[in-house]
Amino acid sequence: MDIRKEFLDFFQSKGHQLIPSSPLVPDDATLMFTNAGMVQFKNIFTGEAPIPEIPRATSSQTCLRAGGKHNDLDNVGYTARHHTLFEMLGNFSFADYFKKEAIAYAWEFVTSEKYLNLPVDKLWVTVHTSDDEAEELWKEHIAADRILRFGDADNFWQMGDTGPCGPSSEIFYDQGEENFNGPEDKMGGEGDRFLEIWNLVFMQYYRDETGTLTPLPKPSIDTGMGLERVVAIKEGKLNNYHSSLFMPFLEKIGELVGAPYDYEAPNSASYRVIADHLRSCSFLLAQGVNFDKEGRGYVLRRIMRRAIRHGYLLGLREPFMYKLVDTLIEQMGEQYEYLPDRAEAIKTSMKMEEERFFDTIEAGIKLFNEELKNTSEVFNGEVAFKLYDTYGFPLDLTEDMLREKNIKLDIDAFDAKMEAQKAQSKANWKGTGDASETGDFKALKEQFDVNEFVGYESTTASAKVLALLDEDFNQVERIDGKGWVLLDKTPFYAESGGQTGDTGTLNNDIKVLDTRKFLEMNLSEVKGKLSVGDEVEAVVDTSRAEIEKHHSATHLLHAALRAVLGDHIAQAGSLNDDKRLRFDFSHPQAMTAEEIAKVEAWVNDKISRAIPGKTEVMSIEEAKNSGAMALFGEKYGDEVRVVSFADDSIELCGGTHVGNAAQIGLFMITKESGVSAGVRRIEAVCGNAAREMVNGLRDELNEIKAELKNQNPMAGIAKLKEQVKTLKGELASAMSSSQKELSAVEVNGVNVIVEEVENGDIKTMIDEIKNKYENIAVMLFMKKGDKVMLAAGSKNTPIKAGDWIKSIAPIVGGGGGGRPDFAQAGGKDPSKITTALEEAKVYLSEVLEGGN
Repeated sequence: MDIRKEFLDFFQSKGHQLIPSSPLVPDDATLMFTNAGMVQFKNIFTGEAPIPEIPRATSSQTCLRAGGKHNDLDNVGYTARHHTLFEMLGNFSFADYFKKEAIAYAWEFVTSEKYLNLPVDKLWVTVHTSDDEAEELWKEHIAADRILRFGDADNFWQMGDTGPCGPSSEIFYDQGEENFNGPEDKMGGEGDRFLEIWNLVFMQYYRDETGTLTPLPKPSIDTGMGLERVVAIKEGKLNNYHSSLFMPFLEKIGELVGAPYDYEAPNSASYRVIADHLRSCSFLLAQGVNFDKEGRGYVLRRIMRRAIRHGYLLGLREPFMYKLVDTLIEQMGEQYEYLPDRAEAIKTSMKMEEERFFDTIEAGIKLFNEELKNTSEVFNGEVAFKLYDTYGFPLDLTEDMLREKNIKLDIDAFDAKMEAQKAQSKANWKGTGDASETGDFKALKEQFDVNEFVGYESTTASAKVLALLDEDFNQVERIDGKGWVLLDKTPFYAESGGQTGDTGTLNNDIKVLDTRKFLEMNLSEVKGKLSVGDEVEAVVDTSRAEIEKHHSATHLLHAALRAVLGDHIAQAGSLNDDKRLRFDFSHPQAMTAEEIAKVEAWVNDKISRAIPGKTEVMSIEEAKNSGAMALFGEKYGDEVRVVSFADDSIELCGGTHVGNAAQIGLFMITKESGVSAGVRRIEAVCGNAAREMVNGLRDELNEIKAELKNQNPMAGIAKLKEQVKTLKGELASAMSSSQKELSAVEVNGVNVIVEEVENGDIKTMIDEIKNKYENIAVMLFMKKGDKVMLAAGSKNTPIKAGDWIKSIAPIVGGGGGGRPDFAQAGGKDPSKITTALEEAKVYLSEVLEGGN
């Protein structure tokens, strides 16, 4: 039985509109992740958005609880019910049906033979102590002695301290006294015997600031049923992880570990942690969240590294999570089509993060265990900070490891180190915007609030000086030199959304050096003489036109990347000034030369078509309906600016742009590179900067022609390469003639050479020696001034060159490594070459004679 499908089909048959699962990153500044099925309908419930034409909805919503207020991470893997990612089946009524229908629908789906068909004698119902109406309605379906009343803590729901709220009613399933018989295994207890499977929220009140409840004129319904719980019940499992939703993961993990999952084994929790975290990491990566040091990306990293550490506990020493993604696609790819579409990107990002953490996890765990020897009750917070700062251990991973040992963390010491680091970072702050807590910005805010920006309409303005700040951001009456000015209205755009702040002049003689936002106030950095109350003529520098070209080109570049690489592309940062643009985006691997060329051509094609640029102000809902892309992590108000170039590029953006794509001129990509795991960067130029680059390239080409004395540079270069090749051959021949013949000796049927050579390319020598013999183990040393070079090769022998050279290189004060067939190293102590030669021979004899 496909419970998800049956649920959605059932409510569609009751007149509900099927709504797709909304993203895990919600359009809600108060939430880190979508943590409930009602999140995407929040504005409808609060009255901020109109009731839809069909006032009934049903959905299967992916939810994530791993950060902020709703954080189940600590419990995942150790309990039967907790997950970071789960699916919430829900039905919603927006001022349409209410308690009677909601209760009837829930009961029909739970008990009908056609649907869940759960036995009535296993079901219990709870209502709020004040909700006589709900109790009476339930009596039409279930015996009165199976209806219990509970208070606000259990059966009252509210969105926040104020706003829509109301009593709730829950359906519980009795998993049997024979399975759970502890003191908390009772209705209302904390045990697992009575399992909540459905929650019906009756939104019928509005709570104001005083706590007073006022009946809503149009009450609504919000319900939720946990898919994982219900599937486990239907399959007769007492643990969600033992259902068909998770067992394929546990079995695959068992294959990778080399030991099947056994729920009674002491390490079974590690299998469950990995299975759960695979799902949440995959969904986040598929939806454009990238591993990062802060925000949602940091939560993703915490989850991933927790899973890696549990894999480490199971004996895994190389990336493994990415190998589980195919199993996820088999399980959930049909319901969530973007998973198979982005499978390769998910795998690549995961593998890169795994490789990064595996590089440091062993050293980190060694440090943890060393400190553990000196710990009886409280773990050193400074060591925890070092694990975080140096080895990449998220704090809650260290806490998780300590929890297993029943040891507490000195969190105060950890916080002190963290605050010291923040203070050091803040000491380097040069004034970058709203986050500033220095200077007199708060006083200015209280006095003037927000000044008017007129720069969309004009690049000039007659303005009055409202306030002045000196270079240390202290409020002053006048400045003679550098400082900051607050104008009553300003044409200068403040750095925001990747666009650099405007420069220009005041009264022609006062230079405007930069413009930034502080607590939403638009201030310009100036150099000259100014007094509070001065009347000034503000003029934006002509470089604004070049900045606009680069900003508009960035929008087209974003669209081009999605067109060429796929819809998984999401912006991860940008910079636009008058000389260049820089665009960071989510993509798991380096772009090919062909892909870069396609993207560049796509943008230039749109420019050549002279597509008009259009800017509109509209509601956030209208913007979404228009297809406008909102940038990940950005916060938007009720009204937004939508910048579009026909249907090719539509984005929410507060910056300034060209009026027509043709103004951008030539667009040239100058570089593609990696920024971090799963994030790439493109750098490009357009407008005057592109023309200057073309002129520079032409000049360089002419210089090359002159140096080569050939009007065809490629022909000149080919001739030079041929000459170099000839000279190299002559040099190699000369060196070879002076080099002694290297002959192999036989040890247990294997040809071996261990020698010091005076000159030449030892890598080439080893290649030639390997070509000469059917089997060979060779190591060569060469003194280079006060350094040593050594290399090893192996062909058809038990000797692994990488292991061999790792064993010998330290003798000459060096280190290195490589493949089983070839490895090389460098050293600092030529005086030890003779000793190293002997030890290399000893190593050979031990391996070939079976000593190691």
